[in-house]
Amino acid sequence: MSRISDVAARAGVSKATASRALSGNGYVSEETREKVERAAHELAYVAHSSATSLATGRTRTVGVIMPPVDRWFFAELLSGIQDSLFALDYDLSLYGVPEGSQTRENLFASVIARRRFDGIIAVGIQPQAHELERLQRTGSPLVGVGPYDEGSSSISIDDTAAARIATEHLIELGHSSIAFIGGSADSAELSLGDSRRIDGYLAALGTAGLADQARITGAAPSMPDGYAAAVSLLGDRRTRPTAIVAVCDEAAIGAIIAARRLGIAVPTELSVVGIDDHQHAELFALTTIHQSPRDQGHEAVRLLSRRMADPDAPIEHVSAASALVVRGSTAIPR
Repeated sequence: MSRISDVAARAGVSKATASRALSGNGYVSEETREKVERAAHELAYVAHSSATSLATGRTRTVGVIMPPVDRWFFAELLSGIQDSLFALDYDLSLYGVPEGSQTRENLFASVIARRRFDGIIAVGIQPQAHELERLQRTGSPLVGVGPYDEGSSSISIDDTAAARIATEHLIELGHSSIAFIGGSADSAELSLGDSRRIDGYLAALGTAGLADQARITGAAPSMPDGYAAAVSLLGDRRTRPTAIVAVCDEAAIGAIIAARRLGIAVPTELSVVGIDDHQHAELFALTTIHQSPRDQGHEAVRLLSRRMADPDAPIEHVSAASALVVRGSTAIPR
């Protein structure tokens, strides 16, 4: 394996000059830089990341903190982040830990403080645990993905508006008995994004004079929990709603499967709307609010790159595009 001394000897320069030429940290003439780069190429020299970090003060690594990537949204988001970071020649250290868990608390209390990153992308920050403030104290440039953005650049959709639009779609079709599936029954465990989606649902009902019709069934944002919540809602035909707004598409798909197993036709007997435009939304003909987590990942890296290049750059809050996509899971009530 070639060393920096081998590159320097081949190029006829000192080790310090060769290091400056390859790292870009310090001045060398263009002629010398080309000579050193040619020598490095001929020797197949690859700089050791630790040595480069010591020479430049940069790690070329970004820390990414997010919930576990077993959900579609987070997996897609991570793909976008990774693609953009690799294109910029950055590595990433991923910490996929559940919101509200002891593991996540340990991560914020000790692990992050010991690591050196050129920047941090944090997904699903929990205000009640003061996670954003703790990350800001590390001094690393920071970008958040999600609705909580105090004092840092961020990108997110408007969760309140997304649920409001989904609910308004059902009201415009003529539904008045509209239930909401999602969000924890324990307010202490309710994520900020889910809370805002509940707010949007309630706001739409209130504007339509249907506030007293609100029904919220707590469920984790997953197909099994959406299925279980829908079974409890739909089991009694005397109190059965004619429509459901789900906190996300996974929960909405679970509700559709539950309705089918109970012999309830979608959409003639039950309309269902989700949020996210999951990769399986088209398969279930699901009406939903579209967003692109992969594009949000690209945008998060763009925002972070700007902060890493200039820590004093203005804070930016980007609202990601979202729009109602009408498919076959909604119709006028019978």
